[in-house]
Amino acid sequence: MAVTSSCKDGNKIAMDNGKYVRYTPEQVEALERLYHECPKPSSMRRQQLIRECPILANIEPKQIKVWFQNRRCREKQRKEASRLQAVNRKLTAMNKLLMEENDRLQKQVSQLVYENSFFRQQTQNTTLATTDTSCESVVTSGQHHLTPQHPPRDASPAGLLSIAEETLAEFLSKATGTAVEWVQLPGMKPGPDSIGIVAISHGCTGVAARACGLVGLDPTRVAEILKDRPSWFRDCRAVDVINVLSTGSGGTIELLYMQLYAPTTLAPARDFWLLRYTSVLEDGSLVVCERSLNNTQNGPSMPPAANFVRAEILPSGYLIRPCEGGGSIIHIVDHMDLEPWSVPEVLRPLYESSTLLAQKTTMAALRHLRQISQEISQPSVTGWGRRPAALRALSQKLSKGFNEAVNGFTDEGWSMLESDGVDDVTLLVNSSPGKMMGINLSYSNGFPSMGTAVLCAKASMLLQNVPPAILLRFLREHRSEWADSGIDAYSAAAVKAGPCSLPVVRGGSFGGQVILPLAHTIEHEEFMEVIKLENMSHYRDDMIMPGDIFLLQLCSGVDENAVGTCAELIFAPIDASFSDDAPIIPSGFRIIPLDSGMDATSPNRTLDLASTLEVGAAGNRGSGDHSGRSGSTKSVMTIAFQFVYEIHLQENVAAMARQYVRSIIASVQRVALALSPSRFGSSTGFQTPPGTPEAQTLARWICQSYRCYLGTELLKNEGSENILKMLWHHTDAVLCCSLKALPVFTFANQAGLDMLETTLVALQDISLEKIFDENGRKALFAEFPQVMQQGFMCLQGGICLSSMGRPVSYERAVAWKVVNDEENAHCICFMFINWSFV
Repeated sequence: MAVTSSCKDGNKIAMDNGKYVRYTPEQVEALERLYHECPKPSSMRRQQLIRECPILANIEPKQIKVWFQNRRCREKQRKEASRLQAVNRKLTAMNKLLMEENDRLQKQVSQLVYENSFFRQQTQNTTLATTDTSCESVVTSGQHHLTPQHPPRDASPAGLLSIAEETLAEFLSKATGTAVEWVQLPGMKPGPDSIGIVAISHGCTGVAARACGLVGLDPTRVAEILKDRPSWFRDCRAVDVINVLSTGSGGTIELLYMQLYAPTTLAPARDFWLLRYTSVLEDGSLVVCERSLNNTQNGPSMPPAANFVRAEILPSGYLIRPCEGGGSIIHIVDHMDLEPWSVPEVLRPLYESSTLLAQKTTMAALRHLRQISQEISQPSVTGWGRRPAALRALSQKLSKGFNEAVNGFTDEGWSMLESDGVDDVTLLVNSSPGKMMGINLSYSNGFPSMGTAVLCAKASMLLQNVPPAILLRFLREHRSEWADSGIDAYSAAAVKAGPCSLPVVRGGSFGGQVILPLAHTIEHEEFMEVIKLENMSHYRDDMIMPGDIFLLQLCSGVDENAVGTCAELIFAPIDASFSDDAPIIPSGFRIIPLDSGMDATSPNRTLDLASTLEVGAAGNRGSGDHSGRSGSTKSVMTIAFQFVYEIHLQENVAAMARQYVRSIIASVQRVALALSPSRFGSSTGFQTPPGTPEAQTLARWICQSYRCYLGTELLKNEGSENILKMLWHHTDAVLCCSLKALPVFTFANQAGLDMLETTLVALQDISLEKIFDENGRKALFAEFPQVMQQGFMCLQGGICLSSMGRPVSYERAVAWKVVNDEENAHCICFMFINWSFV
């Protein structure tokens, strides 16, 4: 019998006479039901279907096979048509956005031409006015600067409405107008598969980012999601609605208090006192805009909170317009002043970078919306039987738990333990009922989890010349290089809920561990996985057995090409019977790039001795280099590990936690040194910028003075051309300090920067006495005059401190006087030999 198939009509049976008879509705219903259970049944399975379903008894197996082939073909065509329709909608919306962006740029060009003409005229007038040197002119100028620029605002209901309307106007001028000069985010290429058009500010107050894109959700749903900031913004601790007012035009004014986590242990958290205005424009667009209410009167206010720095949100928000064919076109503006003065100099790029703001906040909002849209349009169950929304909530839970550990707020029950004399690792404990109630809920089969308190050991460290993505990938793939399997076993046992076995899909294996993939979020920005450590004798490929040690792990920021991306590796021990609402105790790493050279908001730095050595994996980077590569020369790593324990074992667990985190720090430093491109002697690892002879000259003075006073060569094969490069890569720490009453460091080679955990820009903020303890300072200043008299001195081995407060041991140290070509003392140079972190 000839069998004929057609993708266009699969609900017909081919008969011997060549005619077609349609399947009955009951047969189609049965086949559809079977198709959803198994789209591609085997020959045995098809025969089984016929036996189990009598209504299909008169259909031959070959015809069943053809029906399934046609059904799969139609499904494929339907999906392809749906995909093409979606791409077409994206292209149409993107074209509209690009046309609007072009119009905005045309307006900006016209405005700049006008301003250029205006400023040229003003400059001429100012030149004429400068001939007036009368006292009246000087006094008037002084009074002008003393006049407050922003008088207190009226915070009564009528005043709040006025502030809301003003906020709306300012926000719209940023979203679609020329109020802020926007430049495209480096590395972002708009297209149908991109997240949208992303830009960062250039030359405005604070940091600002803007994005516009298409999402498959209606405007009301978009506004609802974005207003729930803690659900998508990982750095948001809480948003409290203090008061709600309705406006006559149907809008809503809300007074909000918001807290953001600090990203590292070295900076305080931020909070905001906000007005949020929701309204509908005449064209039907929905707007949600907000601004800080720091300078108001005649209304409610929010007093300062302990451990928080009050920051400011300038007019920002969301413009959401319905899109033809469904979905919404959304414009997002984030504009903040994060008070960078409140953090150490080395960390200020975190608070001065519009690129980081775009990555962490603006783009995160768009990604969240697109992920929810995809979950709605393509509902499915992913790894471990979890739906995407459940996995998304789980990743949010991991991030929130890690942020809580890093910040350690007292109102959550955290209290600090006394130091052991070295402040490199901070210990916090939490035995509050709320914290422990969640942990002790993990019961199964009568086996309670052990522990009545949680201890957190945390620290931060500066890294040089290692891209965060590369280091994080190594830590993920080579856990055995830094982790202690015994402590992994202890952590797993502390939250063990009882014996259980669960079938899993085997994944890849590396570094002594098995990776069981769970989920990839949209655009693969992050992924979750289960790690099953292969250190148990009863290990089986296809089962999680009683006593197995395995972790739930969240990994993000592993794309080397992403600009300014924070890289995170967060994990928590879990049980085989783990449920979505089970408590988790996360630990892990966060690496944030500090190099803001890619940021359009970064001011041009003067080329001095320090800037000549600001080099990274790709050599020196000028202020105009916006390459977008992730070869960041500086980054800060924050480490936080949590341990559940019995309260009477606190002293022992504290000692173990300190030692464990210190061993991890040492391992990370060893790995970072190995991964640093400059350590391989690459010719591109160091390039001296042209026109800066100061560094070369100082290097020559250092070597000549060393030879003069100590009678030996500091560098082997000294040469006039490569002397600076050889000194920069010298294995011992070489540092120069000034001859002032309070000597400060003016230069260091790469090893010196690594030892002090600082940068050349921040080096001059460190005084010589800061790196020694009291005994070291006494010994140093007692022998310091010897350097000026005989030209050098030798110091016994000892301990000094990095800028992060981490102890550094050295075998011995040498100090000598550096003289210039005129034989005058220029500075004092120190060399710390065989140094290492304790």
